[in-house]
Amino acid sequence: MKIIDLTKPIKYNDGDPWFMKVKIKHKAHKKAKLLIRYLGLPKKLFPKGFVGWADDMIQKLGVHSTTHLDAPWHYGPTCEGKPAKTIDQIPLEWCYGDGVVIDMKHKKDFDVITRDDVVSFLEQENIVLKKGMIVLIKTGRDKLMGTKEFFSTGTGMSRAATEYLIDKGIKVMGIDAWGWDLPLPYLIKKAKETGDENLFWEAHLIGTEKEYLHMEQLTNLDALPHIGFKVACFPLKIVGGSAAPARVVAIIED
Repeated sequence: MKIIDLTKPIKYNDGDPWFMKVKIKHKAHKKAKLLIRYLGLPKKLFPKGFVGWADDMIQKLGVHSTTHLDAPWHYGPTCEGKPAKTIDQIPLEWCYGDGVVIDMKHKKDFDVITRDDVVSFLEQENIVLKKGMIVLIKTGRDKLMGTKEFFSTGTGMSRAATEYLIDKGIKVMGIDAWGWDLPLPYLIKKAKETGDENLFWEAHLIGTEKEYLHMEQLTNLDALPHIGFKVACFPLKIVGGSAAPARVVAIIED
C-alpha cells in the first residue's frame, strides 16, 4: 500500500493574505521544566537525563487557512431548506471513498472550468462517476503555495460544473487551487465591471441549494492516477465550524 499526502504544510507563509496567515509558537524542551516545577515536582525528582518536553501553540490558524474541508454552513445558514450542516455534523462516511482526478491543468488563469470541460475529460478517460466518489480537480496551481500569486491567480469551478458533480452523487470534491471558485479578487473586479450580481461565488453558493462539501488548497495531485485509489479527508471536529483543517491522503493499494 502507498499513501500519498495531499495536504499543504501548516506553517507561516509570507505570501498568504493577511486574514489567513498562520502563526505557530514552538516551545523548546527546557521550558517544560519550569512548568513541571510550577506544578509541584521537585527538580531532584526529575527523571535522569530528562530535558523537558517540547510543546507548540497555535496562535493563529483560520479554519480556511490551509488544506481544509468546507461544510455547507460555510456557504449559507440553510441548505435545501434546512439548517446547513456544520463541520462536526458531517457524516464521516462521506470523507472516505474512491478517488477521481480530473485534470484541468490546461485551463488558463481566470478561465473558469465549465461543465463541458468536466464531461469531456470524463468521456475522454472513460471514467464513470458513481455515488460516494471523491472528485479532485487538478489545476497545477499548488506550485504557487506560499506566494502572493496563489491567492490572486488561477482557475476555478463554475456553478454548472459543480452542480453536475453533485447531481452525479458526489458529496465531496476538492481542488489544488486557493479556492473552489475563480480567485476572489478577480471575481470582485468582474462583478463591479459587469454589474452582474450572480457572478460572485457562484460555485460555492450552489451549496445553499444542493448539499455538498469541497476541499481547497490540496497539493501533490500530480502524484495520482486518474482513478484507482482511495481518498481519506477527515476534518477536525470543530463544533459549529464552517470548515476545518484536514489531513488529506490518497491510498493506492499494491
